[in-house]
Amino acid sequence: MSDDMTFGQMLEKLEDEGNCKMKLHAGEVVEGTVISVKPEEIVLNIHYKSDGIVTRQEYSNEPNLDLTTVVHVGDKMETKVLKINDGDGQVILTYRRLAQDKGNKRIEEAYNNKEVLKAKVVKVVEGGLSVLVEDTKVFIPASLVSDSFERDLGKYLDQEIEFIITEFNPRRRRIIGDRKVLIREKNEALRKELFERIGVGDTVHGTVKNLTDFGAFIDLGGVDGLLHISEMSWGHVESPKKMFKVGEEVDVLIKDINGSKVALSMKFPDRNPWLNAAEKYAVGNIVTGRVARMTDFGAFVELEAGIDALLHVSQIAHTHIDKPSDVLKTGQEVTAKVVDLDENEKKISLSMKALTPPPTEEPKAEEAPQEEPAGEETQEGSNEE
Repeated sequence: MSDDMTFGQMLEKLEDEGNCKMKLHAGEVVEGTVISVKPEEIVLNIHYKSDGIVTRQEYSNEPNLDLTTVVHVGDKMETKVLKINDGDGQVILTYRRLAQDKGNKRIEEAYNNKEVLKAKVVKVVEGGLSVLVEDTKVFIPASLVSDSFERDLGKYLDQEIEFIITEFNPRRRRIIGDRKVLIREKNEALRKELFERIGVGDTVHGTVKNLTDFGAFIDLGGVDGLLHISEMSWGHVESPKKMFKVGEEVDVLIKDINGSKVALSMKFPDRNPWLNAAEKYAVGNIVTGRVARMTDFGAFVELEAGIDALLHVSQIAHTHIDKPSDVLKTGQEVTAKVVDLDENEKKISLSMKALTPPPTEEPKAEEAPQEEPAGEETQEGSNEE
């Protein structure tokens, strides 16, 4: 021993030598203490005549990981022996494979017990998701990610998701997870609870799940209801995609329940514009509206959402008009007088010409009396004679 060593250092060295393993075997699990860390390797004191080395590749599957950011001097690590002598007298260890062994064991137990696992999505590919269970990869195909088609799987990256193992074959590196079955089971429970709770005429809260040209599908919590375009408003709706956005929360009315199908509406009775139409659009009232659409016989004027009135071509002006489009345009604002209201049939008739006086007729010039030809008078007189 060197004379420069203190008694404490000598004692520590003797204890270390006494604890040194005489033999190591490939595959053996050993615990060591980190004595040095570089970006690409870790050096461990494993109480053997040589130190143990864990390379970046044997620590993690992440290719460019800086080991100094995850491991520090003094940390305890459990590893597995790969090689007793790498040619330089050092022992090559693996942390990643030991973790995978533990992960495989954990996954196998979950597979046999049909246990629900929860893990983070570490990679998204076109065909599905990769999650890590104790450093062991589990692949979830795109068809098993959700109970409906998922166009963008990227939203799952770095999220923790639940799944079960449906196939376990580590030798072939084939470990398959299924999230879809859990969603279906959850939705089935929600569906049962929802149908026990709701009824026709109820107002419920939901989320816009999908939009089509003919309507919107609203997620009511395990059940998708159809909100048809004709039921989106008391007024005219040009397109569901212009009225709603996917993910938007809405309140809807249960219009009908037929088995598992739910028909929805946003035509709430208390918002029916015809409730006070008799007062607002009484005969003689002057109203303003927008030309919504035109036919050859007249223009339909939207007085408010859900109330259209007919402006007949004969009621546009005092002069003759062949068709409304000759003098009006769609979207044009017009002012007219209510000339007829039928509440039962929900029909209103308007007149623009009733607001203007009829044109005054110019008096016709009096006709001058016609004079008889002089020759005829002479001739008559001569005959009389």
